[in-house]
Amino acid sequence: MNRNELAELIRNGESSGVDFKRDDVRPERLAKEMSALLNLEGGHILLGVEDDGGVTGLTRGSERAEEWVMEVARTHLRPATVPFWETVLWDDGKLIGIVSLPDDAPDKPYKAKRGSAWVTQMRVGTTSRDASDDEEARLYMQSGRLQYDRRPISGGGLDDLDQRRLINYFRDIRQQDCPAADDRDAWLRLLVNTELMVEDRDRIMPSVGGLLLFGVRPKRFLPQSGITTVAYTGTEKDYNAKAGPQTLRGPIVSLFSATTDGTMAAHPQLPRSFSASDGALEAGIIAQALDFVRRNTEVKAWIDGDGTRRERWDYPLEAVRETLVNAVAHRDYGIAVIDIELSIYADRIEVISPGRLPNTVTVEKMRAGYRASRNELIKEVLRDYRYVEATGLGVPRKIIRGMREYNGTEPDLIEEDERFIVRLWKGST
Repeated sequence: MNRNELAELIRNGESSGVDFKRDDVRPERLAKEMSALLNLEGGHILLGVEDDGGVTGLTRGSERAEEWVMEVARTHLRPATVPFWETVLWDDGKLIGIVSLPDDAPDKPYKAKRGSAWVTQMRVGTTSRDASDDEEARLYMQSGRLQYDRRPISGGGLDDLDQRRLINYFRDIRQQDCPAADDRDAWLRLLVNTELMVEDRDRIMPSVGGLLLFGVRPKRFLPQSGITTVAYTGTEKDYNAKAGPQTLRGPIVSLFSATTDGTMAAHPQLPRSFSASDGALEAGIIAQALDFVRRNTEVKAWIDGDGTRRERWDYPLEAVRETLVNAVAHRDYGIAVIDIELSIYADRIEVISPGRLPNTVTVEKMRAGYRASRNELIKEVLRDYRYVEATGLGVPRKIIRGMREYNGTEPDLIEEDERFIVRLWKGST
C-alpha cells in the first residue's frame, strides 16, 4: 500500500472494512477486530492511528510490531491465520502498521479468544460484536463446513414426505429397487441412508434437503422454500403488475408418473427440458417458475417454407431454466422467511436468490465455470433429474454463452449485500 492509498483510508475514516487501533491494545481486542473482518469481507487494521484519524504511530519498532501481530493471529484466532503486514512512513518519522486481511478467507467462522472461550465476531458498520447463532451458522455454510440441507427438520416425520415422488425418484429416476409402499421401516432405512432423512436422538426426521425436494408441504416447516413471482408492464417495480405477485409452493421436483389407481407406473425416459407441460403430472416449483416465464413472455411463431412451425421466445428457455435451477439449488436456506424472487420486466428477467455466494466463490469464478455448492444434497438429486450438469459449466455455457448467441446480450451476475442477482436481458427485437 502506498502513502496516497493510506491517506485515502485515513481520510475516509473507520468503516466495515477499516479499523483504527493503537499498537498497545490488548491482544484480545486486536484478535476481535481480525475475527470480525475475516468473517465479513476482509479489510485493514491501521495500527498507530487514533479513532479520530490522528496519527500517533507505532510505539515499538516495525519488526517487534510485526512479531506481536503474528503472535496474536496465531494464538488468539481460531483457526490461526497469517495476515499481510506492512508499514508506511508518515510525517515526523512516525510509522503506521497495516494489517491486511483477505476478503475470501476460507475457514469461516473465525473466532477470537476471550478468556478461556472462543467467540465468533461480526463486523457491523464501524463496530465488531458477537455473532448470533444464525449468523454463525451462515458463516459455517459459507465455508462449506456445515451443509444446511442435511440438517434435521424438528417435528417432521415420514408422512411429511410425498411417497409418490420418492417412488418416482428411486424406481424411475435412479432405477433401483425401493420398498413396498406400506413398509415404513424399509423406507426409513432407505431415506436415512440417502440423507433424505436424519436420525437424531432416537428420532428420524426429514432433512432440510429431503423436505425441500420431496415434501408434501415444505412451507409448513420452511417458510423460505417458495418462489415469489411477479410480471410488470414496464421496466421498474410498480403497482401495475400484469401477473402476481404470487408465491409458488411445493417441492422442488415434479411428479412424472402414476397410474389412475394411485400406484406408480414406470416412466421410461424423462424429458430433457422440465416444466409442467413436459409430461409432469404435478409440477415442482422449478417447473412452475418456468411455466410462469412462458406465460408472461412473448413467443413469435411462423411456418417455414418446408411447412415446419418455428417458435422464438423473448429469452432462451435453457438459460432461464439454468438460472432458476441455480437459485433453488444454491440459495442460502438458513435465511428464514425470504423466498427466491422471480420478476419479469418489459426488458429483462430478474432472479434474486437470498444469501451471499458460498465461501471462495466469486462472480469471476462463476463465469469461468468454478464448481462449488452450498447445498450438496439438493444439487446431487437435481443432477439425477438432469437439472444440473456434472461439468459445472451451466453458468458460462447455458447462461452467458446462451444469452450472447441468442440475442447478443450480456447477463448480469451481481452479489449485493445478502443476495445474489441474475438479470437476463431481452435484447432488441
